Amino acid sequence: MATQADELHDNLTAMPSDQLIDESAACPCGLLASYAQCCQRFLTGRDNPKTAEQLMRSRYCAFVVCDQAYLLATWHEETRPSKVRFNDKYRWLGLRIRATDGGGEHDLSGVVEYVARYKVDGKGHRLHEVSRFLKSGGLWYYRHGEHL
Repeated sequence: MATQADELHDNLTAMPSDQLIDESAACPCGLLASYAQCCQRFLTGRDNPKTAEQLMRSRYCAFVVCDQAYLLATWHEETRPSKVRFNDKYRWLGLRIRATDGGGEHDLSGVVEYVARYKVDGKGHRLHEVSRFLKSGGLWYYRHGEHL
């Protein structure tokens, strides 16, 4: 018989330094849907992002939960690194999409400008980037980004 603690643990996704995401909580990507209804479905492979912005948001969540497999799988083969390095001192605080250009369901390319906030050793930082995405075989891929 499962205890209440067991049920709670089943609804959480492990993160570095024992941080956890409750699947029923708001998605870390900043949308109001729960993590389970928003980006988790992409990270688990139950669905594929339909737009460049959805891919950007799901990749942000992959950084939050340190999902190297998802990040590499959604990185364009021409620019994909051999591995993704995570720093367990990073505490991701939020994502804000500032602008998009293209990247819709029927587009083959798109651009997403975003700001991701995080802390390292208690000090706040911002990652401001313009990311470029390509669609190939019906799937969106992160191509590269330019830090602003």
